[in-house]
Amino acid sequence: MHTQKFTHKLKIEKKMTKADIVAKIAEKLGLEKGDVQATVESFMDEVKTSLETGDNVYLRGFGSFIIKTRAEKTGRNISKNTTIKIPAHNIPAFKPAKVFVEGVKTNTEAK
Repeated sequence: MHTQKFTHKLKIEKKMTKADIVAKIAEKLGLEKGDVQATVESFMDEVKTSLETGDNVYLRGFGSFIIKTRAEKTGRNISKNTTIKIPAHNIPAFKPAKVFVEGVKTNTEAK
């Protein structure tokens, strides 16, 4: 009887939080964490406000925060076994720049 040996590459999923980003930027630039945190939060507020007012945000070499429109569709409420109409609506989305996508493709391992 012959046995096969299976080898699996384990990929540890890493997560980065806002606090991690603030700490890395503060260390890299030699700034106070409080100042960096205020800057990062202000950036996020500006992106959010721009999208809420209907403006897309374009960051060359990084990507775009855009508004996507979802069409009206019919869904199902499985607990009541009925169909429901889901109205058209807008959602925020992020579209990475080509150089961003290429960097991720070449520097990370697929799951």
